[in-house]
Amino acid sequence: MTENLQNELIERAKILTEALPYISRYRGKIMVIKYGGNAMNDPDIIRTIMQDVATLKIAGVHPVLVHGGGPEINTLLKRLNIQSHFENGLRVTDKAAMEVVQMALMKLNKNLTAALGTLNVKAIGLCGQDNALIGVKKYTDESGTDYGYVGRITSINTEVLETLIKKDFIPVIATVGVDDNGKAYNVNADTAAGAIGGSIHAEKLLYLTDIDGVRTDAKDPSSLIAEITVSELRAMIKDGSINGGMVPKALSCIDAIDSGMKNVLILNGTIPHSILLELFTDSGVGTMVTADRQ
Repeated sequence: MTENLQNELIERAKILTEALPYISRYRGKIMVIKYGGNAMNDPDIIRTIMQDVATLKIAGVHPVLVHGGGPEINTLLKRLNIQSHFENGLRVTDKAAMEVVQMALMKLNKNLTAALGTLNVKAIGLCGQDNALIGVKKYTDESGTDYGYVGRITSINTEVLETLIKKDFIPVIATVGVDDNGKAYNVNADTAAGAIGGSIHAEKLLYLTDIDGVRTDAKDPSSLIAEITVSELRAMIKDGSINGGMVPKALSCIDAIDSGMKNVLILNGTIPHSILLELFTDSGVGTMVTADRQ
């Protein structure tokens, strides 16, 4: 064995020993992982994320994968020449766009589920319509904007998720909701992940996106905030420091904390193995949102 190879193996061993206390801490815990944004565009990144999720499962953690599909939806809308736009960070969804949302998300859902299956873990693909997993009503806000087929979450069927977790499956959830009449609605994936994480009392909620986390200046990567409280996050929304698509993400972080979760993490999913770096190493990445300090 050469000296270089020996040193490389020693470094690998050090990484494993560093991870051991974290593996012990999180064994048997539920981790909700929201996956979306441009992190879904690169096959290499998709593969490392699926590897991370599978590793969590093999290490005794119970991951629940919640996904959106903005890039996939945009591509299909463009191909079909269907117009779509955003208001206040939410996609305005008419009937035609809703059909495209369902098609795109179902395709992506099955592809992610299949990818996990190749890594020797059990996964099952779902959407919020399955057994009313994500119950909704038509979304309205104070501005009076008509968002079309966009749903506001009213309930999460935790029995479905708890049953799958007990049977050792990884639930892979596409965020289409259903109302009392069986009508499908588009649901913001960040909001859905927060509602799911809170309802099943997950240990952590991880948002994988295409930015490093919350910044004091959205355009300056060096202004990343490592840890922020709910009150501080609310203040940033109010003064406009957080805007656009980050608003639903920030609000869902707040909702998850208010529902009893200890903390929520916003990570850059385009960094290879960002989940493992955050959970199983001494040096985390991204922004941690916590409850207000007493």
